[in-house]
Amino acid sequence: MHGAGGCSPWAGAFTRHRPAGIAGIACLGALVPSSGEDGVEMALGQRISWSVLRNYSSASAKEKARRNVVCERTELLEVLKARVKQLQASNVPEVMVNKVELAPLGNDKYQDPLQKVVAPSPAEDQLTPRGRDESPAQPRSWVEKLKKEMYIRQLKVERKLSIAASKLALEGQAKAKPKGKVKAKAKATKQLKNPKAKVAAAWSQSHVGPRGVYAHSKPRVAAAKKVAKVQRSQRVREGKDSSQYKILQQTIQSNLECFLFLQQPEEAERFLLLYHSSPVKRRLLNVNAYNIVMRSWARKGCLQRINRLFSMLESIGLQPSLDSYAAALECMGRNQSSAKAIQGCLQKLKNDGFHVDELFQKCLFEEDEKEKVLRAIRIVQPNYQLPPPPTPQTCKSSLLQDFYSREKMVSYPKLDFSVQELKERFQQQLEMEVDNTITIESVESAKPLTPQAIKARKLLDTLRSQWHGSILQALQKSKHSMSKLKMVSGYNILYPYLCLLPDEEYVGIMLQILNSLSPQGESLAVLARDLGSKVYNRYITQRKLRSRQLEKVQEVYEGYIHLLAKDSQPDEYLPREYWEKLVMEAGFGPSLNLKDCSWPYMLLMRLGMHMLELLVKAVKVPRNILNPRLEPKLIPVLYHIYSFHSSWQVGLIKPHPIFSQIVSDAAETLLTFNSSAIPMLCPPVPWTSPHFGAFILNDTKLMRFVDGVIQHQLLLEQCPPVNLHPVLDALNQLGNCAWKINQPVLDIIISIFNDKGNEKLDIPPPISEAPRPSAASSNSSAWNKSQKHELLLCKKKAAEMHSLRMDALYKLSIANYVRDKVFWFPHNMDFRGRTYPCPPYFNHLGNDVTRAILLFAEGRPLGPKGLDWLKIHLINLTGLKKKNALQERLEYANEIMEEILDSADHPLTGRKWWMNTDEPWQALACCMEIAKASRSPDPAAYISHFPVHQDGSCNGLQHYAALGRDLIGATSVNLMPCSVPQDVYSAVAQQVEEFRKKDAERGVKIAQVLQGFISRKVVKQTVMTVVYGVTRYGGRLQMEKRLKEIDEFPEEYLWEASHYLVKQVFNGIKEMFSATRDIQNWLTESAKLIAQSGQTVEWVTPLGLPIVQPYYRSRSTVLNCGMQNLSVKTSNSNQKPDTVKQKNAFPPNFIHSLDSTHMMLTALHCLRQGLTFVSVHDCYWTHALTVDVMNQICRQQFVALHSEKILQDLSEFMLEKYCSPGRETRALWQKKLMEQLSNVPKTGEFNLKKVMDSTYFFS
Repeated sequence: MHGAGGCSPWAGAFTRHRPAGIAGIACLGALVPSSGEDGVEMALGQRISWSVLRNYSSASAKEKARRNVVCERTELLEVLKARVKQLQASNVPEVMVNKVELAPLGNDKYQDPLQKVVAPSPAEDQLTPRGRDESPAQPRSWVEKLKKEMYIRQLKVERKLSIAASKLALEGQAKAKPKGKVKAKAKATKQLKNPKAKVAAAWSQSHVGPRGVYAHSKPRVAAAKKVAKVQRSQRVREGKDSSQYKILQQTIQSNLECFLFLQQPEEAERFLLLYHSSPVKRRLLNVNAYNIVMRSWARKGCLQRINRLFSMLESIGLQPSLDSYAAALECMGRNQSSAKAIQGCLQKLKNDGFHVDELFQKCLFEEDEKEKVLRAIRIVQPNYQLPPPPTPQTCKSSLLQDFYSREKMVSYPKLDFSVQELKERFQQQLEMEVDNTITIESVESAKPLTPQAIKARKLLDTLRSQWHGSILQALQKSKHSMSKLKMVSGYNILYPYLCLLPDEEYVGIMLQILNSLSPQGESLAVLARDLGSKVYNRYITQRKLRSRQLEKVQEVYEGYIHLLAKDSQPDEYLPREYWEKLVMEAGFGPSLNLKDCSWPYMLLMRLGMHMLELLVKAVKVPRNILNPRLEPKLIPVLYHIYSFHSSWQVGLIKPHPIFSQIVSDAAETLLTFNSSAIPMLCPPVPWTSPHFGAFILNDTKLMRFVDGVIQHQLLLEQCPPVNLHPVLDALNQLGNCAWKINQPVLDIIISIFNDKGNEKLDIPPPISEAPRPSAASSNSSAWNKSQKHELLLCKKKAAEMHSLRMDALYKLSIANYVRDKVFWFPHNMDFRGRTYPCPPYFNHLGNDVTRAILLFAEGRPLGPKGLDWLKIHLINLTGLKKKNALQERLEYANEIMEEILDSADHPLTGRKWWMNTDEPWQALACCMEIAKASRSPDPAAYISHFPVHQDGSCNGLQHYAALGRDLIGATSVNLMPCSVPQDVYSAVAQQVEEFRKKDAERGVKIAQVLQGFISRKVVKQTVMTVVYGVTRYGGRLQMEKRLKEIDEFPEEYLWEASHYLVKQVFNGIKEMFSATRDIQNWLTESAKLIAQSGQTVEWVTPLGLPIVQPYYRSRSTVLNCGMQNLSVKTSNSNQKPDTVKQKNAFPPNFIHSLDSTHMMLTALHCLRQGLTFVSVHDCYWTHALTVDVMNQICRQQFVALHSEKILQDLSEFMLEKYCSPGRETRALWQKKLMEQLSNVPKTGEFNLKKVMDSTYFFS
């Protein structure tokens, strides 16, 4: 997703491994349990990892040294704990796992994931399953030894920490003293304030033994309570806008939303009172929390409860919002209150500065709420009319004046469907989305069934129905114990989330995850997120059905169809405008947007982990199921192991080999997908706001982002809606392109896929073709090092092959499912504005195989030049004539016409010319199209559905050269008209070769070694990615990879040669693209100063899309779960920006935002000219007939875009944002930044208008 040279803010569930001298084992987020005394703390179990604390330190060196000792010991202790857990799970290496049966690590004592998990104390003795060949003594002594050592270390560390805690308590008292004296001291212990206290509280409780979790063993916690109190009040004082605070607020609100959904107003109020009645916790409540409870009572018509909530609001000084009054009036409308009461309410609303009309303009309603509010108002104002809808605004962007001008409007292009056909397609799509999942036949179903498969399938069916029962039982048992716990300790945060759907649905979701688990296993974090998200998506679907929002969408969509259907009146509206018009006309009923009810990421993970634990515990299989000679003991189907990903240690859930064997034998041919993974069967719902568009029911974000990051959404919500119109209209335009399947090509691909695949043609072979380790002795203990290494490599290759095979299976099966249908890809975008189809597996952004299967559903005649364009397109796909002029490519195509026709007629039995091209499958599809067209009676009239591509020539450098008006740069990336295409990669290779010659003459050894090895291929990747911010380090790795591919290159010089080459490539680019380097440096330096000032880099694209870079110093939050503690990386806006990422990623992200702007402008203007247009970033597709028109539009829009003062505008925007003159005394960093931003790079002599005549700009 991120092209920014490795700058993606990847939120994995890993903690950094620090060597701590213990068998190289790292601990995955095994942070210490914390005092469950504070309900808020308990609710989310949020804690901060030690390594993060270290980075935030501002203490003295002495203080740091003292603290580091504590940190290191604690880390060592975490490592030891993880090791103990691992030893309990198994004492054989992961490679040997097939020989052992492992029990899951979940422990029944810890039923509730919110209670803190206690490390096993030396007193407890837990039996561990053992491998058959091992002596019983060995593992036991290991565990004993470690437990003992751990216990001693823990006592030592505990002492240190209790001293730290008591110091902290004293400091808390010292806070009352005058400020001046305490300042220096406070600074030294700044970093100690909060987290240390948490950990101190935690440690004092960590060895209470299993029951102590619930009992809060009093003597040990006494000291911790004091500390926690001081620290709690500090925490609330500090953090009204800290991210933890926001997450807690969001959690409380989503909990209350659950009770609203479950129609349990008593529970909602009880939960609210838990917080309201505690002065500390109360600060986590805002008016929205009270409003949700008011809405629950309003549905029941209980006015006195709502009045009570109003007085609660007053008592703590919160002002009611519009939503509060809407709830009160709805309630009065339901039970037809007296005019006097309603008049009083409306008077209070006025006194609070609101107007009655605002209720209908700003509030979101569900079900019949709007009607009930109106009914109440009309009791006192019988003639009250709803306020008229606001007049639609028009986008003022200078780039789109023509596009939005009413005089130049043309009617929206029609689809080849009647109103009735589109209604039927809408119904099919709706049914699929209401079911949330869809099960389709896999393309492997064509294979004949063996008796072994029939037997295995029967066995699986039996097992699954048993598992269904045992998972259901485990779920009900866990819910029962939670509901009892509710009575004791106030609340279990997960309980309401396990009541939202029928129990059967949770079981179905868990079985779906089990069925799709790969034999190599999957990380806990990924599985937990999947489970949590599946529940969330179903809940949203239920909410939309319950709130009657769906009925409203259906009603509006049935009107919207008339804009697109061929048998209705043409209309001069854009899809977004037409949809908005219909919504306004519909007037009553629920709002189309739901009130925001997204769940915090940590909550999603916690729910997922709880379900995963239930699944691991409940699903068992008799160990003798495949081998009757063994005893019929029940063993777990899933087990929990740790594995290393480079230096990270990751918890995995892996299926037992017995289960994998049965699944493999059964060779099942059904695949289940989320409905959002399948292309849409009707035109997408147009995007009308950041919250609404794409699928009918599935929640889709306008901007995709990493889990837990919310800044983009906030930025989009604050943006005036009219500024987003161009972006929304461009996404709607891309999403409205109808597609169909190229059936002959699909059938050939499936036949090869089912016949062992073909790696050369990018069709992955099945796992049965994986390399097997050479025959070794069966006794694994006698294996030598190289045999073990070989086994590891074979396992790695098998895992890779499995994932590639599954990916291809999904894509081909989905394509096969829609083979006779017309379908659509709804689009959204990443934070830079680059667009992507929403269905993830099968879409036109895929590889060569996927693209070859796709055709436009709409056909157009080839016209006079269409056949020539098809031939040129074919030669472009072969990669054979990149340096030749278009005319020469066309002549070459005519010369090899015989090969082209042979490929089309006998793809697998003829001379197979198509197989030796860069993009073989697209080349084959193109050969078939050329054959059909050239054999038709009149090729110009032949109706073609084939997409022809035009590709930008090193598009990032094109934008840089245009920004800097850089003549040499512009010429080398084809902004200047030339008779043949200029090849920037060859030019850089030539430049590097000149540097090498000079150095070789001067006697530089490595320059002499490299003679004859510098080619276009060696430098291409690095040149391409320099624009996108690749560093010298990354560039060196790319070079090394290319040189490794050259067999003759001496291996011992790889490092030195790649080091030398990357330096020369950077120098070559500096010489050729001087203006580019200046701009890149200016952007980098500006971003560095902004990030160092503690702010994130923001800008607005020329189309008005606001952008913020989401790179923060991510903080690991630890989820205490029964199976293992999960360290989940979360990044949010209250943390400091990651300066390095903010700085390095700004230039490439800025350029990406420009290439997406150019693409959107092209898309919108193509729409006005009636073209079919889609894009894959900088590769534009249209029909052969309209290539020339698209080429003209694409050049016009590039010139228009770069005629804007892009860098000047950026500089002004940033000066205003980061250096606003409000302050009398500017900080030093502000002066520096002002100087930097004002110093916009000078531009060169290049005349931008020349692009209009450049054939090879896009070609």
